[in-house]
Amino acid sequence: MKAFVAGATGQTGRRIVSQLVERGIPVRALVRDMDRAKALLPEAAELVVGDVLDASSLEDAIADCNVLLCATGAAPGFNPFAPLQIDYLGTKNLVDVAKAKNIEHFVLVSSLCTSKLLHPLNLFFLVLVWKKQAEQYIQNSGLTYTIVRPGGLKNEDNDNSVVMSAPDTLFEGSIPRTKVAEVCIEALTAASSHNKIVEIVAPSEALDRPIPDLFASV
Repeated sequence: MKAFVAGATGQTGRRIVSQLVERGIPVRALVRDMDRAKALLPEAAELVVGDVLDASSLEDAIADCNVLLCATGAAPGFNPFAPLQIDYLGTKNLVDVAKAKNIEHFVLVSSLCTSKLLHPLNLFFLVLVWKKQAEQYIQNSGLTYTIVRPGGLKNEDNDNSVVMSAPDTLFEGSIPRTKVAEVCIEALTAASSHNKIVEIVAPSEALDRPIPDLFASV
């Protein structure tokens, strides 16, 4: 297995890269700023410059990777087109190239409540709407996929266990980014994760269960 990570210098993406390296899984990280990436990512990660909005840069960037994890996301700001561009069009480009490169498994980090049009997050230029469109594009692509919808993301880890549920059944809760990264990486080797959308949070009262068992329960 060799993993390609898009959004590698983001808060969740960098945790995915670090955990892949810790597990001894070769990883190629897509970055836009090489100097910034070198400061943030493990030395063992192979860094490649590219942009999800530049489809022509992605085929060479993916190279010989056979699994792909996408942790991109529009940063809050004043660009009304950012969610459309990053959360939908960028993901669409990755999916199209993944098909051309025969990627074996595509893992997407999405969000809780993507099906709720009236959610407050859609005040940020319809970000959940565009995430939902990206999910649907992956579902219709023919690729083997896992779509992970985390709750509110926390930079600090904790000892809470992960709760996993079927689509559109969790509407609140939070989860550390380290646990989101762990779920995404476990999806790569758990056949029970294939072609599923899962929602995850980490409440204090959750019982500890192996992540492959959680996938199998959804």
